[in-house]
Amino acid sequence: MPGFHRRLERSAIGFVLAIIGVSAIGGFVEIAPLFTIHETVEEAPDMRLYTPLELAGRNIYIREGCYACHSQMIRTLRDEVERYGPFSLAVESRNDHPMLWGSKRTGPDLARIGGKYSDAWHVAHLVNPRDVVLESVMPRYGWLQRNRVKIDDLRQHLAAQRAVGVPYTDAMIANAVTDADAQANPDGPAAGGVTERYGAATNIRVFDGDPARLTEMDALVAYLQVLGRLTDAAHKVAAAPGR
Repeated sequence: MPGFHRRLERSAIGFVLAIIGVSAIGGFVEIAPLFTIHETVEEAPDMRLYTPLELAGRNIYIREGCYACHSQMIRTLRDEVERYGPFSLAVESRNDHPMLWGSKRTGPDLARIGGKYSDAWHVAHLVNPRDVVLESVMPRYGWLQRNRVKIDDLRQHLAAQRAVGVPYTDAMIANAVTDADAQANPDGPAAGGVTERYGAATNIRVFDGDPARLTEMDALVAYLQVLGRLTDAAHKVAAAPGR
């Protein structure tokens, strides 16, 4: 075998061909599964889309690097399922661009955090994590409650998401700015339009407790409250006979 390596390394053409061959094998292993992707991604007819406000919150989540300490993928291991809930399905990330599965858990997994705590809990936790979790090492994010959320470019954000396959309609894109403001203003005249476009299960309420201003806290809490709740596919799989 050492003699084979010496001969191969002394032949430039042979060495290049060997590299191409090994790369081709690796490429095939990576690419071939994509041709059967439709067979591996589950069906979820009830899948809802992120509203403009939730999408803005997701952008803030990415901006603040939350994915560096929190994953959004529950593995099939028993201890994870018992702690966090049903294991994650591929279809749940179908509309996530980029995906936020993560690989590190300085903090807990957030794949099923939606609805687990109240809006007030999330606000208090983000303002000062130690107020609700004494041993938390999470940084404070109190400025989110003071910063107005940027929504004037949400039409472009939704259009970009549609370009990569998220099925936002023309009406959703055209009303993105209005819908973002209306989702945190349940008593406003435009709240009904949010429900009409995004479904009756959409959370429409004052997320940060202050109806006078639309803040980054509103957006981030709105996003956290839908994690794991855009489809019931994982819960249906967990409840299926034999599981």
